[in-house]
Formats: sequence, structure tokens, C-alpha cells
Amino acid sequence: MIVGEAPGFNEDRQGEPFVGAAGKLLDTLLARIGLSRADVYITNVLKCRPPMNRDPLPNEAEACSPYLKQQLDLIKPKVVLILGRHALERLMPGQGSISRIHGSLIRRGEVAYVPLYHPAAALHNGSLVADLEHDFDQVKRYLDKLLAPPPPPEPPPPGGGVVVDCQNVFTLKSEEAQVLVLRQLKLILLPSSVVANP
Repeated sequence: MIVGEAPGFNEDRQGEPFVGAAGKLLDTLLARIGLSRADVYITNVLKCRPPMNRDPLPNEAEACSPYLKQQLDLIKPKVVLILGRHALERLMPGQGSISRIHGSLIRRGEVAYVPLYHPAAALHNGSLVADLEHDFDQVKRYLDKLLAPPPPPEPPPPGGGVVVDCQNVFTLKSEEAQVLVLRQLKLILLPSSVVANP
């Protein structure tokens, strides 16, 4: 999941996040790590464009926070990329400035958050493009580690794979229970052709 700050002019007109120049840079950064928009859910802290494209005010972010919370609850992301200082202040207040913690992974419960410079900031300050590229490379490493499939199960021990304490089978009180357990063991331990005639 990717969370930006607020829709810009183009986003507001088209009703889609990151469709302008910043969106093109975001697409390039995603492609760099083998992802596309189809692989991520993109949203913003603010759901509508602030007048004159000014910075979001705290009360505006607060008014939109129930929507963002619901999006997070519905998507249940494992990783959230936080784009820009306003999104960082909303999602992780008190973490410090974006210039200090960009590219780092911060775990909160089951979710890993990665603060990043906003692509629009990199368009205004070209020196941030290299930082963004480096941080996205780091995101790729995080994703590879966090989303890696679980290791394969341990191989069974030599000699059949099922260890049974047969002595305890016969401590059952009834003969019917003993027969039932033995039949189940037969199903587990014997090939199906042998079990066909129990």
C-alpha cells in the first residue's frame, strides 16, 4: 500500500491518485523494483485537493483520517510506503523528519512502514531522485524478506515418517476405541491398496 499526502490538480480532475508528473516518477520507481500500479493500492491522507495546492491543514487531515483508517483496515497491507512529510506526520506522528528517517523500515504490529520522500519533492529538487531510487531499492529488499514464502517443511524421519506410541493405543478403555485407532493408523501408515480390505 502507498499513502501520499493529497491529490494534486491532475489527480483531483481525474479522480485517481498520482496521475501527473509525480505519478510518472512513481511508476518508474515501482517498475525499478518489479512492481506496477496493479500490484499496489495507492491512496492519500487527504481525499480532496487543498485550495491552491497548499499543504494540508491538521483539521483537514483529521477530517479524512476515518477514511484512511478504513482503507488500511480493508486492505490489511503488510507494507505501507509513506510518501512525504504530511503522510508521515499523519501515520507516524513523532517519528522525526522525513529527511532523517526516509528509507528506514518501522514495524508497528503486523505492518511494516517505510517513509519515503514524495515524488513531487524529487521533481522540485532533483538531488532527491537518487535518494528515492536508493530507498526503493531498499524497499525491494524489505519486500523480498517480508513476503518470502515460508521455508519448506522438515523432511520426515527415516523409516516411514510417522512415529506412533502403540503401547498407549491399548490403554483405551473400550475395544471399539482400540479398533478405531488401529484402523486410523492403518490408513496413515499403509498404502491405500493394503487398506482396501481392513
